[in-house]
Amino acid sequence: MTVWIVVSILALVLSPLAWLRPSRGQSGRMNLRMEARRMGLSMQLAPQEWPHWLEPQPPASCAQYHRPRRSTKPDVWGYWQSAPGKWLNRWQEECVDERLLTQLKKLPANVYKVEADKQMIVLVWGEKGDVDNLKAIDEVLKALA
Repeated sequence: MTVWIVVSILALVLSPLAWLRPSRGQSGRMNLRMEARRMGLSMQLAPQEWPHWLEPQPPASCAQYHRPRRSTKPDVWGYWQSAPGKWLNRWQEECVDERLLTQLKKLPANVYKVEADKQMIVLVWGEKGDVDNLKAIDEVLKALA
């Protein structure tokens, strides 16, 4: 009887430790982020404002992978992926720049947005994928920087 009481007390004490263990999804995202860091990509979690026409609406907070731009007179642009391989700007016009479009079509289907400002190329990704997706993202960011 004493053994059962001791075992049940130990189980009661140790059960909250199982809650501290990350889930498979969290572990997978951590591994992708560490691999991105090894590749030289920077990442941050940031809240996003999505266009009202983008369906289905992506999560409110997503991972932004970014790389500094190298060009001296960079142009500023931004495109959202409304369907796999279909990239639209804020006025819902399709991307017509062939050089840019060939790079954007290499990206996974769960990349929501790619934008460029004067200093950075930013890619917003749902982080559902593997290292091959991350390598494709890295190649595209390097080509666009």
